[in-house]
Amino acid sequence: MAASGHDLETELSPMEFGLHIADFTWSSGQRELGPALARHVRNAEASGIQRITVMDHFWQLPGIGPVEHEMLEAYATLGFIVANTEKALLHTLVTGVIYREPALLAKQVTTLDVLSGGRVGLGIGAAWNEQESLGLGFDFPPVAERFRKLEETIQICLQMWSEEDEPYAGAIYQLERALNSPQSIARPHPYLMIGGGGEKKTLRLVAQYADACNLGVRDELPTHKLDVLRSHCEDVDRDYDEIEKTAMIGVNPESTSSSIASTVSDLAKLGFTATYVFSVGIDEPSRVVELIADVADQVG
Repeated sequence: MAASGHDLETELSPMEFGLHIADFTWSSGQRELGPALARHVRNAEASGIQRITVMDHFWQLPGIGPVEHEMLEAYATLGFIVANTEKALLHTLVTGVIYREPALLAKQVTTLDVLSGGRVGLGIGAAWNEQESLGLGFDFPPVAERFRKLEETIQICLQMWSEEDEPYAGAIYQLERALNSPQSIARPHPYLMIGGGGEKKTLRLVAQYADACNLGVRDELPTHKLDVLRSHCEDVDRDYDEIEKTAMIGVNPESTSSSIASTVSDLAKLGFTATYVFSVGIDEPSRVVELIADVADQVG
């Protein structure tokens, strides 16, 4: 199916596609969720989708569905997906920093990276869902403290993925020995994405530490966010082009492949090289994969 109004093949740089699974309320029902998820991720790989991600939440998000709808724990789910895929890059999009101690998080990602043959990375952010956190008893500190936790968690993960097992002494976290064995297969460390578009703190941390950013796309392209990221890169003497720019877009039953392809075309012109797609209100997972595959065919 050709996209109208654009010669995408000549205009676009290569774009990878990610299937972001944000909704587990499928027509197959809860009892068949395991087999349905296995089919879904195998189908995604067979259709050429290069990345598969899950949310790190415990309740469904408003805007996607009622909070009571099905939501699987992220790292247990990633382990299941590891066992049912062979090639795709896997990670959370993104882990809330308040949910796990940093060393445990580093160990979880390392374990999945090793068991997958080097295919699991870390997506991380400062967390935002106060309703969910208070409902389940997670500490939800003020935003400044959450960002301090985020930076120290990133530092601890990077140290544990290095060859050093020296102590770590932060303002919040202290490790007497940052030992991590077995070490990750992905070197120098697993893929590290920091999600979110906060201009003062989040994008500064991206510039300082991350392999990739992830920016949501709704009514307009995140051009300004890229300018902010470029400025932070200049401030910390980081090559802006080293950071992968990735986008997140949502689809629903009314979405068309041509309209999505047009958005992806515009993102590619801005330097984005990966688009993660999540669905709202589509209870047949195969429809989402078919839609992404159609878009990938159009943008070449």
